[in-house]
Amino acid sequence: MASAPPSSSLSHSSLPYASTRLSLPRDSPDSAPFSSRNCIIPPRSVNSAVLRKRCVGVGGGAGVVDDRVVEEDGGAKRREKGKVLRVGLVCGGPSAERGISLNSARSVLDHIQGDDLHVSCYYIDCNLNAYAISSAQLYSNTPADFDFKLQSLAQGFETLSDFAEHLAGSVDIVFPVIHGRFGEDGGIQELLEKSNVPFVGTRSDECRKAFDKYDASLELNRQGFVTVPNFLVQGSELDKSELSEWFVRNQLDTNLGKVVVKPTKAGSSIGVKVAYGAMDSLKKANELISEGVDDRVLVEIFLEGGREFTAIVLDVGSAFHCQPVVLLPTEVELQFHGTADVDEKDAIFNYRRKYLPTQQVAYHTPPRFPLDVIKSIRDGASILFQRLGLRDFARIDGWFLPPSAPISSSENNFGKTESGVIVFTDINLISGMEQTSFLFQQASKVGFSHANILRTIIQHACLRFPSLASYNNVPSSLPKTRTSRSPQLTEVFPKCRDARKVYVIFGGDTSERQVSLMSGTNVWLNLQAFNDIEVTPCLLAPANGYSSKITSDDKEMAVSSRTVWSLPYSLVLRHTTEEVLDACTEATEPTRAAVTSQLRNQVMDELMEGLKQHHWFTGFDISNEPPLKLTLKHWIKLAKEVQATVFIAVHGGIGEDGTLQSLLEAEGVPYTGPGILASQTCMDKVATSLALNHLADLGVLTISKNVRRREDLLRMPINTMWQELTAKLQCETLCIKPARDGCSTGVARLCCPEDLAVYVKALDDCLLRIPPNSLSKAHGMIEMPSPPPERLIFEPFIETDEIIFSSKSTNDNARSILWKGQSRWVEITVGVLGKRGSMYSLTPSVTVKESGDILSLEEKFQGGTGINLTPPPVSIISNEALARCKQRIELIANTLELEGFSRIDAFVNIDSGEVLIIEVNTVPGMTPSTVLIHQALAEQPPMYPHRFFRTLLDLASERYM
Repeated sequence: MASAPPSSSLSHSSLPYASTRLSLPRDSPDSAPFSSRNCIIPPRSVNSAVLRKRCVGVGGGAGVVDDRVVEEDGGAKRREKGKVLRVGLVCGGPSAERGISLNSARSVLDHIQGDDLHVSCYYIDCNLNAYAISSAQLYSNTPADFDFKLQSLAQGFETLSDFAEHLAGSVDIVFPVIHGRFGEDGGIQELLEKSNVPFVGTRSDECRKAFDKYDASLELNRQGFVTVPNFLVQGSELDKSELSEWFVRNQLDTNLGKVVVKPTKAGSSIGVKVAYGAMDSLKKANELISEGVDDRVLVEIFLEGGREFTAIVLDVGSAFHCQPVVLLPTEVELQFHGTADVDEKDAIFNYRRKYLPTQQVAYHTPPRFPLDVIKSIRDGASILFQRLGLRDFARIDGWFLPPSAPISSSENNFGKTESGVIVFTDINLISGMEQTSFLFQQASKVGFSHANILRTIIQHACLRFPSLASYNNVPSSLPKTRTSRSPQLTEVFPKCRDARKVYVIFGGDTSERQVSLMSGTNVWLNLQAFNDIEVTPCLLAPANGYSSKITSDDKEMAVSSRTVWSLPYSLVLRHTTEEVLDACTEATEPTRAAVTSQLRNQVMDELMEGLKQHHWFTGFDISNEPPLKLTLKHWIKLAKEVQATVFIAVHGGIGEDGTLQSLLEAEGVPYTGPGILASQTCMDKVATSLALNHLADLGVLTISKNVRRREDLLRMPINTMWQELTAKLQCETLCIKPARDGCSTGVARLCCPEDLAVYVKALDDCLLRIPPNSLSKAHGMIEMPSPPPERLIFEPFIETDEIIFSSKSTNDNARSILWKGQSRWVEITVGVLGKRGSMYSLTPSVTVKESGDILSLEEKFQGGTGINLTPPPVSIISNEALARCKQRIELIANTLELEGFSRIDAFVNIDSGEVLIIEVNTVPGMTPSTVLIHQALAEQPPMYPHRFFRTLLDLASERYM
């Protein structure tokens, strides 16, 4: 969500957007200088630099800070002293998946940086311009956060050849993390091959063949695999009759036959559409071509009744002998909830379902297929990996179909089983590597942590290059291991004896429970960097159904009996809380657990057969432990017994309304975030306004509110309600939001009575979402609370001017932002941090909405979307007004008696710095790309995520010291 601190040849203070450092209380943990992530990137003509404050990795990830200075001298001296492998991490690219690429690169960086491995970060923009960037920029929510500042924020290269020349002299091996075009089609691989730069992954020629879906299908057919009938559309002059003949040959109705239309050279979820009949297919294919998505488009039979799967393949062989092992495949299950979803006859595993954590899709690892089908999937993917000449790792997608499926001719037999037919459809040369991606889900099931699987991939790639041979004789910096109960499994060496226990709790009942899972997972993974704490992830299961409200009569009893699951590593890596709960059930169901254990042991034996020959592999580091089920009451007592600190990541509900805080406080268990009264006040948006009303003379303003019960909205005539609301609030446009829910669901702009009618009907029909552009003014998808909220708030909608990014960059990067400034108010969000009574404001972020007037759930929490400007450009708000704004934010925080950390959403007057409060979130989003992380990174020195979360944890612990 926010752009990061500087890199390149610029110091932080020289930036036009430089911020002041957060002044923490003297007895608070300060932001430690952090590894080479703070280093200055050398100019292109220089192949050496000083790395200030190198990080000693824990578990292969970021860890304890070492203040020694290490010289990069071209490699020889450094390799001799410390055997430090220099990895160039390249992300971005021209495809629509460049935002996901940024997320993948961030995840890779988090887990591979260590005392034996140094990472330099690079970014390719949509026009194939290359830049050396600071690693802090990887924590941006989207490339748009920093694209417009690259000229002053990063070191650019004149040409891609110059970029390759730089890599040849500055890194030992490149890890391309570019999804789609230029990353998986052989583009960057060819560039690196021409300059003899070692890289992870498959060679350029093989990438080209495997990435093109049409060429790959032809190759699969030649190799004897069952394939899906398809038709290639290229150019705009195709005769419809040819396509109609294809429909007839495949027994499809030429007018209504259901097919899938997709680009041949794009990611597995970009531009994929469902079409009906030859004319519709041709129309949608030409749309993709005219939009520039691809110049060749594939029309395929829609696989009705099929069950989708995906499988990670890992090469564990020697330098010249490919030995692929297929991990436990994952079944992809599309789910349909509510009337809106039932009507989605075109449902496919698209971009939104893949990357946004909602209940529209669920994953099962291993798949719920017969054992002979799972074996056939693994055998087939392994053969494909070898025959297509793939390297190091890949992800292969496909379908398990009923025996009657309309597939290719009978002479192709590989994939046919007694239970059905297996079809491989997509080959992903660079699999997604976000925190909960298929790579990590499947790897953790067979004993690999994030760090271990990534380092295994990199070390295996080094085998092919003689110049990197010395690195293969040095064990990785994974923790020392000891033998566990399983003969082929080793567990992470125990923490130090006095390691402090930390329980990270997430989940809950509210509509933000999926974001809560993302937050908790991120906190858990970052805190694992510290060797003096032992972190356990815990899921707060829902009560009876998913309710955003618990009545006062049965609240105490209901809350105490709530279920908390203490989770093993592999069960955390899911996209939804429902998936985690299902995984817990499966893990404790004897028959299912036995099957999973059998498959797991089989895969681990295959992996160890190859990996045991490599000196750098120190063993598996994730044990196969079952989850532990407790009542909330028992869980809190256990936390007290082991003297644990609880890190609260439960958004809304009992996690944010003071209930969980009250239960923990009663037992003397330290917890993160504000106390009971502050939580209760901030959870209620009306109560928050009332608590701040007296600050108007000090420049803190509140928005008029009108609260209505849901049943009153359903009963009252729409026109009467509209006239009454606009009259009372003295406005023409309304903003509606749940009274006690989070800030990201059920929020909409209503411009007329018809908009109100649409919203009320959605409440009445219990819709899970309002589709884009259902209201009179353009908007994105509106996720709705489930079940619908009992009370809703109406407010005047605050008009702000649209902020637009110019496509033409100039030396004065402020000019690349187009903003009329007629309205003197801009929307901001800002984190506050510290102890009660002395809270400090981080640098605010200006929020930029990409569609409509309300930030969507994606724009708030999904990496790869949404834009935040951190710090705000001086072309929008002066440093003086910003300073006054921060003073008022601190006044708000201290008036509400906040402590630990919170996030305040508001509008700020760019002239006076006056603040118009929207709401306060006492358990704000803590996802990998959340705005709080970007604001912490904007401080001097930058506070990286692991240090930021550790600071919050230590603030909590200090309350009880």
